[in-house]
Amino acid sequence: MDQEKVGRIIKTLRKDKGMTQRELSEMLNVTDRAVSKWERGLGCPDVSLLTSLSEIFSVDVESIIEGDMEENEKRSGNMKRTKFYVCPICGNVITSSDNANVSCCGRKLEALEDKKSMDEEIVIERVDATELYISSDHPMTKENYISFISYVTSDSLLLKKLYPEWGISVRLPWLGRGKVLWYSEKEGLKFKLV
Repeated sequence: MDQEKVGRIIKTLRKDKGMTQRELSEMLNVTDRAVSKWERGLGCPDVSLLTSLSEIFSVDVESIIEGDMEENEKRSGNMKRTKFYVCPICGNVITSSDNANVSCCGRKLEALEDKKSMDEEIVIERVDATELYISSDHPMTKENYISFISYVTSDSLLLKKLYPEWGISVRLPWLGRGKVLWYSEKEGLKFKLV
């Protein structure tokens, strides 16, 4: 840990919360001199305090240790840039409209990379002017199943959670041009344009 960087981030986060060194020290059961020492880069908080600091400032422990808060550039979000994350432990599906630091079950997750599907595993039909019908003959076993289907346009995202041993037969409202994505652990994230 770089003591100076850690000190700068603690000072910045404390000031952003409108807290004094004394208020922070009382929350952590340390002296205000200890907080001052950290902020001047003359020491670092004990490892046992990192979780408390993380909770107080609503940031992850990694950001405190690295002494850096990575900020995204402000953009008008286009939902077509949506990033999907899937926890390998619990199967939680998380989305963000741009890059994000995402973790689940104590693990940092990387955004899934979508690949254009070249097969007919998923069949997408436009039923009429108001609806998409998505189906598949995928076996949907516990060992290999499609866990979600998503329909993304420039301003909307629909996500349908699927479960093993259920067939795939999904109806979604037509929202305009976009892409349909689906995810399985074995094959990753795939998509087709609609």
